Amino acid sequence: MRGGVIVGFALFLTAAIGLAGCDSGEEQAGPPPAEVSIVTVKPEQLEVTTELSGRTSAFRVAEIRPQVSGIVQKRLFEEGAKVDEGQQLYQIDPALYQANFDAAKAALDKAVANERAERARAARYKELVAVNAVSKQEYDDVMATLTQSSADVATAKANLATAETNLAYTRVLSPISGFISRSSVTEGALVTANQATELATVTQLDPIYVDLTQSASDLMRLKRAMAEGRIQGAKDGKAPVTLKLEGSEEQYGGTGELQFSGVTVAPDTSMVQLRAIFPNPDGELLPGLFVRAIVKQGVLENAILVPQQGVTRTPDGKGSVWLVGEDNKVMQQPVMAIRAIGDKWLVTEGLKAGDRVVVAGLQKLRPGVVVNPVEVGAERQAAGADAQPQQQ
Repeated sequence: MRGGVIVGFALFLTAAIGLAGCDSGEEQAGPPPAEVSIVTVKPEQLEVTTELSGRTSAFRVAEIRPQVSGIVQKRLFEEGAKVDEGQQLYQIDPALYQANFDAAKAALDKAVANERAERARAARYKELVAVNAVSKQEYDDVMATLTQSSADVATAKANLATAETNLAYTRVLSPISGFISRSSVTEGALVTANQATELATVTQLDPIYVDLTQSASDLMRLKRAMAEGRIQGAKDGKAPVTLKLEGSEEQYGGTGELQFSGVTVAPDTSMVQLRAIFPNPDGELLPGLFVRAIVKQGVLENAILVPQQGVTRTPDGKGSVWLVGEDNKVMQQPVMAIRAIGDKWLVTEGLKAGDRVVVAGLQKLRPGVVVNPVEVGAERQAAGADAQPQQQ
């Protein structure tokens, strides 16, 4: 009987120890750390671009007006066609101006002949006055007449030049190359010199301007970054520019360059004017088009980009990320995410090379929690390795 009691007690003790051992093992195993996806921060070179809205404007516009009065005899162009610099557009009746030119030429010939006679006379009187054959008064009168004759020649030359210019103005020429508008006059119309209404307008479209606006604060931030050496600016200040047309994501084929940025901020909008110039050989871009321009303003060395899903925002707009430390514990880190680059944020403050940022599984995180970090690239490779045997 006593032996049975001892055996029972031994079995009970063994069972108790076994149960204690099971409880201890469960406590030691516990739930595994939550798995989260991370990216390791790696600084990279980033081309700094800004998308700005704007409108196209003609490179040059010439309003054609007559410089002499008269009747239009001919219109020598086709409306809407391309005209070349120096091409004749209209012919104004030249009869009156031709007559004035002929009269001015005759007057010049007469003045030159009189001057030649007076010069010969002055030469003779010079010899005579030397031997007292004529008085000095007579010699002075001859020299004065010669001077007047020379002045008459100069006046006649000026009148001839004026008459020649007016005669040339009867041929109305295009001052620039471009496309010409419709004509506001027809043959037989009377036009006057420097009239308010233009006869036609010539517009040069190749190249073409694109007038843009940019926030003054953005421009100042960019200039400050360039001054500090964080961004390498475009060479000669002429940054390359590409275009997207209104209502389309397609990019315009030509590449332009930024010509200048304004030095005055509009007080009502706080915007600065910029102007770019684009090649337009086919005339695809017309003045007044609304466009979006992508301006390449420089290169940012050691840029830090973080996937957008890894950055959270507070109601006041401040950004933060979850970092995984060396002991795999997470902590929240405030960051300065200034702009979106594709599906990432450009972070200028709060992160450094080698930081591990959580980009998936954020809902599981609390400060100090231990996690199982899996690099995003490694996660994809593991998924591919698991799928490989199934394909075989």
